[in-house]
Amino acid sequence: MRQGTSSEHYFETDAAQALRERRAAKAGNKHGNPIVLKSKLQAVIQDPTSASHVLVAESAGSVRRLNFETGETKQAYRGPTAPVTSAAVGNSAGKQTLFAGCWDKDIWSWDLASGATGRRYSGHSDFVKHVVAVVIGGVPCLISGGADKKIMVWEIESGKRLHVLQDQTVSMMAIQHLAVDPVESTPEEIILFSASSDPHIRRWRIRLDGYEQIQETTPAEPNTVRHAILEHDTTIYRLVFDLDGDEVDLWTASGDGTAKCLLRHKAFGADDTIQHGDHVRAVALVEPWVITAGRDEDIRVWDRASGKLYCTLDGHYDEVTDLLALPGGSRVLSVSIDGTVRVWPLAAADLDAFTKDQENRAKGIKKEEPAPPAEPLMTAEEEAELAALMEDDD
Repeated sequence: MRQGTSSEHYFETDAAQALRERRAAKAGNKHGNPIVLKSKLQAVIQDPTSASHVLVAESAGSVRRLNFETGETKQAYRGPTAPVTSAAVGNSAGKQTLFAGCWDKDIWSWDLASGATGRRYSGHSDFVKHVVAVVIGGVPCLISGGADKKIMVWEIESGKRLHVLQDQTVSMMAIQHLAVDPVESTPEEIILFSASSDPHIRRWRIRLDGYEQIQETTPAEPNTVRHAILEHDTTIYRLVFDLDGDEVDLWTASGDGTAKCLLRHKAFGADDTIQHGDHVRAVALVEPWVITAGRDEDIRVWDRASGKLYCTLDGHYDEVTDLLALPGGSRVLSVSIDGTVRVWPLAAADLDAFTKDQENRAKGIKKEEPAPPAEPLMTAEEEAELAALMEDDD
């Protein structure tokens, strides 16, 4: 263990010192064209009003509306003094409203266009981990999941809390992520999937006047009921529906080091399993790829047909917290605890070039930079003077 007067070394283990030095050395890389922000980044969603903008939840207590093409901040939604964990956009009084879950146990809201602060929704007794905006029976609603193990359903315009969902059979741990089933939900009721710090995925049928937890069938034994979907060993961080697939299957990301495809027609039993190798915090789907990322800092691109690793995108120097497939289907955006937003092209030729560059870096071969333009032999004034003399000779 190293000690010293520097705060970086005081009671710091050799492993922690090595990790800090490695990250410091890695911090200057330009892979993914990093946009550097000033705080740890927790989550990202697409700005519904602009294909070139995203909404980034920051630990500095704000949500940033960022143009990922230029790196410019269009707007910053401020108010919280604690980290913001998630963001969602819904409607309130005919206007688009931005909602954000926060460590201060509240859900904050802003008018998306003007940035004016709106209603705060208070009721959770611990961090609000995730929020989604929905419409149930024609009424705009908000659903939140917290570290207090509770899922709450709110009427957006009145701020009234409609329901508190808790598993009464198996102890439910801190909620990590929520996703609305785009297939089975109807205008009158939604089917909500919830993931938590335990390995169970639960389904809920939610109406304005009530809710119920859905009992599951066992994939191998259709006549056997199981309490919840159980395909992982530990925490599930992300739920993503495959909107391009015929069955709209569910993909998951887990702390057990895997991402899995749960097949709808097999009672959400696991089919494909991606062995990322460390805590998987996020998964994204961009044909023909499955993209995973998490605690090991790397973004891994997998060939969906074969399940084989195609490319590892290195660039982040701390945990990657979220991935977003960008409009157009040719790029993925990542955010990280390192405070950077990065955009990665996913064309096979771009991935091949990145892999080749990695191999060269491993061999100590530096990437060739384009040669600078040659310096002119004469200044502009000298060229003008020469031209005038030539005209005189004529």
